[in-house]
Amino acid sequence: MTTTHFDRFLSEALATGRESDTGLGKDELYGLYTSWCLINQDRPQPARSLWAALKEHRINPADNRLTMTGPAAMDYILASAPNLA
Repeated sequence: MTTTHFDRFLSEALATGRESDTGLGKDELYGLYTSWCLINQDRPQPARSLWAALKEHRINPADNRLTMTGPAAMDYILASAPNLA
């Protein structure tokens, strides 16, 4: 099976959270995705393409237990709150 752009994003930037975690919202998911694309020098696809890819992996973009991980998480957090840098 060929690894897709979105498969790489899922494996490199997302992790399953603890049961008590609320997961990431759609804005956070897309923000993390765009940070991941920037780091990987890849062009972000529209949000609807990300939502479709997540649904193919049985992930509901609006209700999940995902957490951020890796370099894209740090980039997203710093870009979202530049006063932390």
